[in-house]
Amino acid sequence: MAQTLDILGIGNAILDVLARADDGFLAARGLDKGAMRLVDTEEAEALYAAMGPGLESSGGSAANTCAAAAALGARVGFLGKVADDVPGQIFGHDMRSIGVAFDTPPLVGGAPTARCLILVTPDAQRTMNTYLGACVAFGEADVDAAKVAAAGVTYLEGYLFDPPAAQAAFRMAVRIAKANGRKVALTLSDAFCVGRHRAAFRELLRQGVDILFANEAEITSLYETDDHAAAVAAVRAEVPIAALTRSEKGSLVVAGDSTAQIAPVPTKVVDTTGAGDAYAAGFLAAAARGLPLGECGRWGSVCAAEAISHVGARPQADLRALVGG
Repeated sequence: MAQTLDILGIGNAILDVLARADDGFLAARGLDKGAMRLVDTEEAEALYAAMGPGLESSGGSAANTCAAAAALGARVGFLGKVADDVPGQIFGHDMRSIGVAFDTPPLVGGAPTARCLILVTPDAQRTMNTYLGACVAFGEADVDAAKVAAAGVTYLEGYLFDPPAAQAAFRMAVRIAKANGRKVALTLSDAFCVGRHRAAFRELLRQGVDILFANEAEITSLYETDDHAAAVAAVRAEVPIAALTRSEKGSLVVAGDSTAQIAPVPTKVVDTTGAGDAYAAGFLAAAARGLPLGECGRWGSVCAAEAISHVGARPQADLRALVGG
C-alpha cells in the first residue's frame, strides 16, 4: 500500500482545561505536583468547580503531537475516541481544521468526551487530573487498518494503555504496521503509566517498537534503576532508536552504538504542559523528511522550547520557521 501519511497518532482524545494554581491549592487536595492521575466523574466535577478561570482546548498527548507535526508540514492522522457530544464535535473540528485527518466513529450512548484538568503552578509545573470518559471505549474496532498500513510511522500514546481494550488495539496496530513494513513509535507518557504497565510496555518493545520516547523518570522506571546511564544502556539494547529527554539538560538520541547529545533551546519556562508531546512531533516530522537523528533531536528540542514558552500544549508560533525547515 502506498504511504499517504507520515505519522498516525493513536491516543486519548481529550478536552484540556488549563488553569493557574498555587502549591496550597494542590496540597489542600492531596495532589502530587507534576504528576498525572486518573479521576472519576465526581472528583472531576468537584475539581473543575474549584479551579480558577481556565483555557479550554482540544488536547491529549498524541493529539498534541499530531497537531505540532502537522504544523511542521507532516501528513498526519489521528485515531482516538470521543463521545457524540458537543466537546467531541469540538475536538474533531479542531483536529481537522489544523490538517490532521480524524474520523474515528464517536461513542454513542456512553460516557462523555474525556477531560484533563491541568493545574499550572508558578514554577511552571503542570499537575494533570484526567477523566478518561469515552477514551476507555477505544478498542480494536477503532484501529483503521488502512491508515496504519499507509502511515510511515504509527505513534502510540502510553496514557491510553490503561484499558485492556486499548492494549489489544495497540498490539493490533503494531501487527498491521509490521506486516506492511511500517515503523512504530511509542511514548511512555508518564512514570505513573510505566509503574502500572512496566511488563506490558517491555513486551510491546519486543514486539516491534522502532522509536521510543521517554524522559528520565520514565526510562529509569521502565528498567527499575536509579542510574540513568544504566537505563540508557538497557534501552539501547532493546530498541533501535530511543529519544530520551532530560529537561534543562537537553536530550539523548541513542541508536545502536551511536549517541547524539542534543542541547536544550534556551527559553523562559511558562508552562511545561506538552513539552514531551512537542519534542516527539519535531523528532518524527524531521524523521519523515529523512533527516539525521541528531537533526531530528534538534527539531524536537526546538518544538519543546516553543511549547513551554506559553500556557497550553498546542503551538502558538510558526514551528517551520523556528526549526529552519
